[in-house]
Amino acid sequence: MTATDLAFPHPTRSRVLKVLHVGKFYPPHMGGMETHLETLCGGLRTSLDLRVIVASEGRERIDETVNGVAVSRLPARFHLASTPICPTMITSLHGSDADIVHLHVPNPLAVLAYLASGYRGRLVVTYHSDTVRQKVLGRAFEPILHAALRRADAIIATSPNYLGSSRVLALHKERCRVIPLGIRIEDFDRCDPDAVAEVRQQYGERLMISLGRLVYYKGFEHLIGAMPHVRGNLLIVGKGPLRDSLTQLAASLGVSDRVHFLGKIGHEQLVKCYHAAKVFVFPSIARSEAFGIAQVEAMAAGLPVVNTALDSGVPFVSLHEKTGLTVPPGDAAALAAAINRLLDNEPLRKSLGSAGRIRARQEFSVETMTARTMALYSAVMKQRPLSPKGDTN
Repeated sequence: MTATDLAFPHPTRSRVLKVLHVGKFYPPHMGGMETHLETLCGGLRTSLDLRVIVASEGRERIDETVNGVAVSRLPARFHLASTPICPTMITSLHGSDADIVHLHVPNPLAVLAYLASGYRGRLVVTYHSDTVRQKVLGRAFEPILHAALRRADAIIATSPNYLGSSRVLALHKERCRVIPLGIRIEDFDRCDPDAVAEVRQQYGERLMISLGRLVYYKGFEHLIGAMPHVRGNLLIVGKGPLRDSLTQLAASLGVSDRVHFLGKIGHEQLVKCYHAAKVFVFPSIARSEAFGIAQVEAMAAGLPVVNTALDSGVPFVSLHEKTGLTVPPGDAAALAAAINRLLDNEPLRKSLGSAGRIRARQEFSVETMTARTMALYSAVMKQRPLSPKGDTN
């Protein structure tokens, strides 16, 4: 069954289902939630009457079509704790004729706007992650978040691991369903051999790659700390506030000649680097890393993954001894041992990489994510609720 097969008119066969997605921002503003929202809506747009509302990065409202998706960027009057405040989001929700409003959280603005709007249609929530770093503000906001989650017809968790470990979701578990994030597999699964050879000529044959913002929870300091014991070269793709301190760490450990900071690079160059590398390393150390979509990109390119045993979706994406190796978070020695094992064992490396490619296509493609989401919308609209609405506390 395809996503198109699951598109159904409501309440009669004369009208296509209307769904309004509410996010924080939308590309070209980049971030994990923004990328997911764009990918999901790109998959859904041919099957639904679909609209997206998000905050604008300026004070003007912008209504536009982005790759076939109708996007309204609402003016932000000010920001509070990095959250844009858009008063018109309330009126946009109040006046919406959508059959389903689909909120993407954490996003205090969207939650508050939904509760204040008086919208009485169906509600679906994608719960991307707990609030980890801003613990005081997160706890203060929790009663409001729970009020919205109690009204949800369905709550999407992105992995069974996160569903099982989230204190917030534990109070709403009977309405939760797991739908993992997905990517366009075909964007990563092949590359020109000549381009791959060029990357290897520049950086070496025994090449590893890691990707992410250079921030605390990504654990890059532990990966660099492993490099004195790794026989190979490392590409780190991404930018962020820790660039200078990580560069200094590499210099102090004497590995500057083997650790290459590429900064932010384009998609074409990224695919070349994935295919030139032999191992992808994902060294995150905190629950702020809820899923790790970069792992799926690497798996789609045929790379085995070294990841960490966080109580989040990270070890669910790439499975220990099946599509890669999983080590304790923050353990440089364990990272080095796992990387060397893969670099030194070509049959194991190729076996895990091949299994990762299959897993990426079967579980984490945009087509699979879209079909699962459409099936969930169908269940919600057929008035077979996943559980009665109401307080689950």
